[in-house]
Amino acid sequence: MPNFTDVTEFVLLGLTSRQELQVIFFVVFLIVYMITLLGNVCMIILISISPQLQSPMYFFLSHLSFVDVWFSSNVTPKMLENLLSETKTISYVGCLVQCYFFIALVHVEVYILAVMAFDRYMAICNPLLYGSKMSRTVCVRLISVPYVYGFSVSLICTLWTYGLYFCGNFEINHFYCADPPLIKIACGGVHIKEYTMIVIAGINFTYSLSVVLISYTLIVVAVLHMRSADGRRKAFSTCGSHLTAVTMFYGTLIFMYLRRPTEESVEQGKMVAVFYTTVIPMLNPMIYSLRNKDVKEAANKVIIKANLGAVKLQ
Repeated sequence: MPNFTDVTEFVLLGLTSRQELQVIFFVVFLIVYMITLLGNVCMIILISISPQLQSPMYFFLSHLSFVDVWFSSNVTPKMLENLLSETKTISYVGCLVQCYFFIALVHVEVYILAVMAFDRYMAICNPLLYGSKMSRTVCVRLISVPYVYGFSVSLICTLWTYGLYFCGNFEINHFYCADPPLIKIACGGVHIKEYTMIVIAGINFTYSLSVVLISYTLIVVAVLHMRSADGRRKAFSTCGSHLTAVTMFYGTLIFMYLRRPTEESVEQGKMVAVFYTTVIPMLNPMIYSLRNKDVKEAANKVIIKANLGAVKLQ
């Protein structure tokens, strides 16, 4: 029988053990985190105060920004703390909490991206029915499902993580508590956790990605039948930002969670995890604002109004 050990804390090995690189990484990821918070919070505020951004598309976008803030905040502060700390530990309870919110927010985000694809399908393929079919009540119901489902599935997955047993090796080869490196160092309860992780990730990624692919297939067919070149250009421009976000997020997560945890896959996954936990939440506001005429116009109006208010106060 394995010699199971009670766990009180784990050691997060992080991205590197080289002191000079840790300082550089701290500065870089602190800047990235600040940009992420600023960009997403500004996007949420802009959508809430701008009359021209009150359509369902921007309602869902505000929730994507909200989830990105929490997604990054679940991982980055602890990573920054450990980059400057000698101990680099996380408590067992803290590790489970981080796992819970990470899994929950991943599921919420993939299904929000699916809902956004469905919204684009309704807007482009059924424009006459769009206003009635995508009412405020319908939008609230659509956005509620990812939150309820994501946090419910995460509770089950975290209970399976709680079922892992450890035999003295408490060093996690990662910068946050992720399932693959935890499975790698566990010595009991591994098979059911590994199997359920791959199955649940496979089912949810497949289902949500299917909604995205079917929606965009129907959108492409509808756009190709449009006679107006301006209509086709506008349709593709509104979809381009969302497709970019979908490709980045799904691509990195599939690379991380649809493979069996090995030393090589865990090490590679650590590099990929930097992208989807820190870089993508920072890029999303830029992707949706720089390529979106309505967002840029709304931002300009807010800036002009703020400048006029400042002038009046003087």
